Amino acid sequence: MLRGPPDERSPDDLLEFGVVNLDKPPGPSAHQVAAWVRDLADVGQAAHAGTLDPKVTGCLPMLTGAATRLSQVFLEGAKEYVAVLKLHDEPPADVEAIVAEFEGPLYQKPPRKSAVARRLRVREVYDLDVLEVKNRQALLRIRCESGTYIRKLCHDLGLALGTGAHMGHLRRTATDPFDDSTLVTMEDFADGLAKWREDGEDDWLREVVQPAERALTHLPKVTIAPSAAEEVAQGAQVYAPGVIDAEDADEGQLVACFTPDEAAVCLGTMVGDADADSGTVVELERVLV
Repeated sequence: MLRGPPDERSPDDLLEFGVVNLDKPPGPSAHQVAAWVRDLADVGQAAHAGTLDPKVTGCLPMLTGAATRLSQVFLEGAKEYVAVLKLHDEPPADVEAIVAEFEGPLYQKPPRKSAVARRLRVREVYDLDVLEVKNRQALLRIRCESGTYIRKLCHDLGLALGTGAHMGHLRRTATDPFDDSTLVTMEDFADGLAKWREDGEDDWLREVVQPAERALTHLPKVTIAPSAAEEVAQGAQVYAPGVIDAEDADEGQLVACFTPDEAAVCLGTMVGDADADSGTVVELERVLV
């Protein structure tokens, strides 16, 4: 069954395919927060988009219901953090110049407590700015590839600065396509649900829970005909005759397919020419209907 336009869904439908740009508090694990969201929303499942350690705060998008199928899209975008770098000695005069050398591809080995294999890998730091230096602390803004270990980056910065250093407070300010301009708290989420359930008013709920399509805005978009979407719902690939439009989608890219009324249908890999008369254009990875 295809979903209707995102802006016309009932609160129940919204919670069954929704996303909450949650401001994670310090203390609980990301897994615990996901369990709270699941229980509060009374949905079968909820998932966080990118793990944050218990002490870390900030942008932790939560996917509800069937939207948990979208978790892979957060591996495609960049992450942004604000971190306190705690130096073990007085900083050198050229601290900003040394820190700037860490922009670009970096070799990193995950820490011992990580959930992934400890193999040397490359992650890219897109931007690394020193916002302020005071005493033995430096405030950093870091925009980086998904999977970059900020704690390891802080350790390596300390070695390069010659002082030694470790990570202090860490806050995630963005995970594409979300940032901290639209964050909501757990209290906001609980209040929105309570007002809808007790008074029948859903305005606040719609402020804190967005249609899950919002999590796909950073991916190339392919629009397919409703008849093609019905076939995709049965497991068919996206074939050229069913494609209406493909915006800046290159071969090999992860793309999101939508109906003309903006309802998400599937995720897939672009493999063919959208202007061709026949052949597969998108190979399915996740069916969302």
